[in-house]
Amino acid sequence: MKAALLLALPAMAWAAPAGGSPMRVLTSFYPMYVMTLNVVGGTPGVSVECLARPSTGCLHDYQLTPGDLVALTRADVFVANGAGMETFLDKALRQAPALRVIEAGAGMELVDGGNPHIWVGIGGAIAETRAIARGLATADPARADAYRKNAADYVAELERLRVRMHAALDGLKHREIVTFHEAFPYFAREFGLNIVGVIEREPGSEPGARELARTVDLVRRSGVRAVFAEPQYPAKCAEIIRRETGVQVALLDPAVTGDVDPAKARRSYCEAMERNLASLVQALAD
Repeated sequence: MKAALLLALPAMAWAAPAGGSPMRVLTSFYPMYVMTLNVVGGTPGVSVECLARPSTGCLHDYQLTPGDLVALTRADVFVANGAGMETFLDKALRQAPALRVIEAGAGMELVDGGNPHIWVGIGGAIAETRAIARGLATADPARADAYRKNAADYVAELERLRVRMHAALDGLKHREIVTFHEAFPYFAREFGLNIVGVIEREPGSEPGARELARTVDLVRRSGVRAVFAEPQYPAKCAEIIRRETGVQVALLDPAVTGDVDPAKARRSYCEAMERNLASLVQALAD
């Protein structure tokens, strides 16, 4: 059975915890942790933890550890991105069949054959924040008003950020970019950027000499003004591309890593997007 169907079954069978009882929320990886922290805010009695370490990045091929399985059995609610990001969900649900799952990306339009990086576009982050709030309100009606208010506050902050970014980016003449990872189609669609090439590597892995040579050729043929690496990607590779092509290498952050401290984590997505805005303007403006 597909993960999406498995996710739907626990949702229909949810039994809300008693009013005011402690609520333990486990999130799959850093973007879900950040959004859920903002939805929960300082609501008493609710704890939020992250399954994968905040330094893990995207969960492509992530393997559950014994400690992860224990954490899943102890959680009241598990918040996942869905859309194929958490390939371990079937195993997780076999280990904890009664686990209530909120799939933040459920039902959303996916691009590029099912790309799961929904949150990287601000519109996607807004939609997923609202989905998390709805799920938590269903799982924990006693605190539903707090979840809804906190989510509305965070969505308003994201919407203000989106307006600022459009004001700065919509007038850029140069809009073609090459990225290191397939994380940015939603971001590019939102801000009218044209991704002319993607270096198909996972962040944190070193491409070989042949792959680097193909990348250099791609950059030369594309005529782009900048290649955008990621903070999670080895800087040495970006420097080789810059040296071989003369094209500027800048950074775009998919907001998949950060500080585990809740106060810092709550701000991390908006701060990453502000850095992305500055990087794009610096690299693409005349």
